[in-house]
Amino acid sequence: MKFLLVEDNERLTTFVRERLAEEGHSLETAGNGRDGLSLAAQGGHDVIIIDRMLPGDLEGLSVIQELRAAGNASPILILSALGDVDERIKGLKAGGDDYLTKPFAFGELMARLEVLARRKGAVTSTSELVVADLRMDLRAHKVTRAGKTITLRPREFRLLEYLMRHAGQIVTRTMLLENVWEYDFDPETNVIDVQISKLRNKIDAGFDKTLLRTIRTIGYTLTADD
Repeated sequence: MKFLLVEDNERLTTFVRERLAEEGHSLETAGNGRDGLSLAAQGGHDVIIIDRMLPGDLEGLSVIQELRAAGNASPILILSALGDVDERIKGLKAGGDDYLTKPFAFGELMARLEVLARRKGAVTSTSELVVADLRMDLRAHKVTRAGKTITLRPREFRLLEYLMRHAGQIVTRTMLLENVWEYDFDPETNVIDVQISKLRNKIDAGFDKTLLRTIRTIGYTLTADD
């Protein structure tokens, strides 16, 4: 499953990311309400996890209210050190589906995420991602372009999946490092460029139209637009 965590505590974010990865799940992260709202609006998350007390001008409950007002029905689990009954009620009334107080055991977090995913039918029902003639079958773990099978290594598959889920958008190197590699690499490392080059050779080489493009000094985009 794929989750989004909106949390400004870096140690907690790292902990959750690593434990979810061990369980075979992926995690997108944001450190403030504005970034969290932007990522959540893009969709594709089985459950969104939001801390109530976030830095900046958009705290957790406001993020939830804006998502619900925009018609986003993704299951939302609220994290908070505010654990009394009145605070939990505020969170649920704001649009949260569940409320977990800090500190928490990872086992309880995982159990609640699984329940929310089942309850809302959020386990990915979309088994295929499509950009132009490029297709990714998530269940069969298979990629084709114009009917031709493309063999990808696990990291290349995850990289392409992330790009396809964000098709038409500019994806920065930092976004890829945080959400595909899930490690704290030096932002100046060339690991991203190397993997992008390998992926481009596999999905674009021999085809008339280029889908994977470099946006100079910013990042990359996977798009069918000319």
